[in-house]
Amino acid sequence: MRARDGRFDRSQPLWGPGRGALRVKPEESGPERSDHSAPCDTAPHPAAAGLWEQFLARENLAEALRRVERNAGAAGIDGMSTKELRPWLKDHWPRVRSMLDAGTYRPSPVRRVMIPKPSGGLRMLGVPTVVDRLICQALSQVLTLVFDPYFHPHSFGFRPGRSAHQAVERARQFIAEGDAGWCVEVDLDSFFDRVNHDALMARVARRVKDKQVLRLTRAYLDAGVMDGGVVHAAGEGTPQGSPLSPLLSNVMLDGLDWELEQRGQRFVRYADDSRIYVGSERAAQRVLQSISGYVENRLKLKVNQGKSTVDWSVRQPLLGFCFY
Repeated sequence: MRARDGRFDRSQPLWGPGRGALRVKPEESGPERSDHSAPCDTAPHPAAAGLWEQFLARENLAEALRRVERNAGAAGIDGMSTKELRPWLKDHWPRVRSMLDAGTYRPSPVRRVMIPKPSGGLRMLGVPTVVDRLICQALSQVLTLVFDPYFHPHSFGFRPGRSAHQAVERARQFIAEGDAGWCVEVDLDSFFDRVNHDALMARVARRVKDKQVLRLTRAYLDAGVMDGGVVHAAGEGTPQGSPLSPLLSNVMLDGLDWELEQRGQRFVRYADDSRIYVGSERAAQRVLQSISGYVENRLKLKVNQGKSTVDWSVRQPLLGFCFY
């Protein structure tokens, strides 16, 4: 929603793209529907249940299990595959559930995997065990309902009903509107590896008051990485490979989105890939300098000045798409 001065009112949920955002049909019609019927009338309504109860609700866990099985993927440090998960849960889930409720469950370290980047170099992935993948997926589903309605409408990455094509179309609209001939790209240096846990959890706690959910979320951030049989503590970062990581990255960078909105900037963000559109090269250089300061001082992230660029908007691609 927008206030009278034309800016978005972040105190209100943003269920749709908003007036200033895209009005195109999403690639997907909406959240995936469950294969099962709705819960019986005696089940508590999700809005009436606490966040922890929603997280551990049968329907939420069933949906999380379906998604983990559908996404498949490599095994974690215990070697268990997604095909083995459902039979394992029949025997072991009651114990895992009890440990979760008691606060004694400890996530396993993720398995470090290095994959080549398209632009060169290597990207580190953290592969969780399939049990942790299930728990993280279930947690992500309920936290998405808490956070997503309040995310800025110009954020398009890893959100229900939003896509890369929508991000590119919004950028194209900015350029076509005029007075947006220059583009600023702020490159976040190894973003997923550098997220400050304290800064991130402070942002999560602004909307989540359930202490059990907060403790479990922090436990996954602190789980560590196993590399070569040795567990390394994780003082920062959100491992790429965890179902929680995309949502937490949006929680972290939502502050940047609203800072840009407050400054009256036109921008598009897809995950950690941002573009800011301005009218002149001088304005672009000024924005790059000031936003870099905000990112490093307020978000405790590192800006890669060598890769951050100022260029003509039509020469600055977004997500592999160019503008002519």
